[in-house]
Amino acid sequence: MYKKAISGLLLAHFLLLAGAFCVTGIDKNPEAAGSLYEETIDAAYTADDRSRTMGIVLSSASGQRVVDYGVLDNPEPENPAEEVYVSAENVISGQVKTTAIVYNLCEEDYDILLRIVEAEAGGEDEDGKLLVANVILNRVNSEDFPDTVSEVVLQKSKGVTQFSPVSSGKIWKVTVSDETVAAVQRALEGEDISQGAMYFAARTYADEDRMRWFDENLTFLFAHGGHEFFL
Repeated sequence: MYKKAISGLLLAHFLLLAGAFCVTGIDKNPEAAGSLYEETIDAAYTADDRSRTMGIVLSSASGQRVVDYGVLDNPEPENPAEEVYVSAENVISGQVKTTAIVYNLCEEDYDILLRIVEAEAGGEDEDGKLLVANVILNRVNSEDFPDTVSEVVLQKSKGVTQFSPVSSGKIWKVTVSDETVAAVQRALEGEDISQGAMYFAARTYADEDRMRWFDENLTFLFAHGGHEFFL
């Protein structure tokens, strides 16, 4: 009987020691416990940050992941050096589009480029409009012509304008079409199908003496629609 009592006391004592050891083990390692908690929280924030960069955010109410379309529609550019251009489709359709471009024009230059393309190639297809825009931009890039679109288009040589719609005033009366906007946008994004052309003329409507000067002083490249292009 004494043996059973002693065995019972030893068992109870052992259980008390084991419990004390477990409590003491946690108390003696508060830094380890805190570190584990902080690492868990940091990992959660890191994952959440990565999700935000992909257009996904963590809903605070439900804990569910939802798509943030504002982030998806306006991603960070892969190349920070790329310029962002607000298209003139703002004027045509009221919508803003951002596109990386090669030519970043001021508002006046952009407006004049649209107008001269419409005035010169309003009856051409989109590539025909693109070609006129290409010629204007080729001149801007050339040391033989002025440095801005406005100066190129409005340039006079011995009192004579370079483009007939400027002398006639037609350039200020046109209504710019959606197709012209699209063609100019292609040109501003760097698309060039002009083979380097610096001049173009509509032989059907051109002054005979002026057309003779084209033929005798320039290199014919190709014809597209109603225009012939020269270098």
